[in-house]
Amino acid sequence: MSTGPSKIRIMTVDDHPLLRQGIATLLNGQPDMQLVAEASDGEEAIAQFRLHRPDVTLMDVQMPNMNGTEAISRIRSEFPDAKILVFSTYAGDVQVLHAMKAGARGYLLKGNVRTELLDAIRAVHAGRKRIPPEIAEELAEHAADDQLTLREIDVLRLIGAGNANKLIADKLGIGETTVKNHISSILSKLGANDRAHAVTIALQRGIIELERHQRSGS
Repeated sequence: MSTGPSKIRIMTVDDHPLLRQGIATLLNGQPDMQLVAEASDGEEAIAQFRLHRPDVTLMDVQMPNMNGTEAISRIRSEFPDAKILVFSTYAGDVQVLHAMKAGARGYLLKGNVRTELLDAIRAVHAGRKRIPPEIAEELAEHAADDQLTLREIDVLRLIGAGNANKLIADKLGIGETTVKNHISSILSKLGANDRAHAVTIALQRGIIELERHQRSGS
């Protein structure tokens, strides 16, 4: 029987097979790490977590069927000690906050996976939180901002889907004047010049997401 130190058992969750393969290659070169499971969406992640009980889970945020934030919340409700490290293309402060509130222990940008992932895994496994400086700066920059209401987010999401004010009013069961008032408030809170600018800011910050349909290669 081996008496050496046990390896950090890791699960990766991402809907891009090539990214999972790249991470697997990176982990396989580490003497203190072992990839024990993979999943392509949030629902599969929950099932695989129950089966393998990994020490650290690497979780993408934007995935089909069930996104990463919901999966984190579900896993943590069942396994409160689960250590989950989010890795995402997006550095939006709202998306980061949602992930951390759901129970993530760290947040890493996919562009920095090759240089920062291994240290981040070890930090999270050791019980520390890991948020890169550029993300911490983004969080601090918007800490005092007025938050959009749920109704304003609904309006913004419909704007992002290309709906005119009248159609937004019909879909939400409110008056067109009310829609215009919501838009004025949205522009003010986001510091946006117009509707399109507001959508761009909201996407960058993770306030809304584009609707994800079936994607080739995923």
